[in-house]
Amino acid sequence: MSLPPLVEPGPELTAERAARYARTTQLPGFGPLAQRRLRNARVLVVGAGGLGSAVLPLLASAGFGTIGIVDDDRVELSNLPRQSIHTPRAVGRSKVESAAAAVHALDAETEVRIFAERLTAENAPGILAGFDLVLDGSDNFPTRYLVDDAATLARIPVVWGAVHQTGGQAGLSWAAQGPTYRDLFPVPPAPGTVASCAEAGALPSVCGVIGSLLVGEAIKLVTGTGEPLLGRVVVHDALRGTFRELAYERDPQAAPVTELIDYDLFCGVTDTMSPAELHARLLAGEPHTLLDVREPWEADVASLPGSLLVPLRVVQADPAGVAVRLPADPLVIVCHLGIRAETARRLLAAVGTRGVVLAGGIDAWSRDVDPEVPRY
Repeated sequence: MSLPPLVEPGPELTAERAARYARTTQLPGFGPLAQRRLRNARVLVVGAGGLGSAVLPLLASAGFGTIGIVDDDRVELSNLPRQSIHTPRAVGRSKVESAAAAVHALDAETEVRIFAERLTAENAPGILAGFDLVLDGSDNFPTRYLVDDAATLARIPVVWGAVHQTGGQAGLSWAAQGPTYRDLFPVPPAPGTVASCAEAGALPSVCGVIGSLLVGEAIKLVTGTGEPLLGRVVVHDALRGTFRELAYERDPQAAPVTELIDYDLFCGVTDTMSPAELHARLLAGEPHTLLDVREPWEADVASLPGSLLVPLRVVQADPAGVAVRLPADPLVIVCHLGIRAETARRLLAAVGTRGVVLAGGIDAWSRDVDPEVPRY
């Protein structure tokens, strides 16, 4: 069913704006009033990667007046196939700055608010303040649950999307009106069971399809037109060229969200060492073994000096065999973001070899310790 418009209409459109949006305002049930609501809307986009790249140009072109962008990453060469908002000239540049420039190139009058930082439980309430809705294009479960809980506390909707290899999902989470992401996924998957987009890859066109769905939901919410995906999830399979829909409802036994929590801990990322702590230990010359469980191609892109490369698939096939070959020094397990490292830690712990995970993986090392190590 339709919902009331999320945003009040802004000022009358100028003659230039009216001409610009003429093909939109002539749509049945839309009109200039809906376009004025879009111009008055403030939307926050979490992530300027694959989904963010698809979402941001459409938001700007559709006429959203204020667009916020949250991302602490920089543009890497391997981003370009699926993160189409960034150009080769932007490699090395902050993603939020690159994305903001692209938005302004489409519409110089759009207000762009950039947050070149990682979204955390500490800064999320302040960043979400002043926005009418959130479009979540993040690629990891701690951030997805954080965004959903923060939006629930702020009483604003979240349009979320997820992309994995050749498929994706899109849905709407809004505690004030219906079910939330937590009703659909009460608990996150076990660490290591779902790889991130950077780890598993993503078909570029899937980012465009799911991103378009997200913007369509945002337009419907702001203008009060159509039927939002409240209590429904769209699942897309690009290889088969299909879409299907899953319905879900509120969980009557779900605990209410009353505060933001430690989302890494909630998602099962435990026994960690921060990049700063590892750096201090290395500088002090303390003995250690760095076990890198990524794939060889990833190590070719970026690695930590002295790392022992043993892909996770090898650890999974024979954890005891890997354990007996490791030096006796304290073990620090490394991957791209920490997910695969946590899986390896648990497998090795089960055969008697204890270790810790580099929190945030080599990506966090690049961000917090050594920016010369590429992020991918």
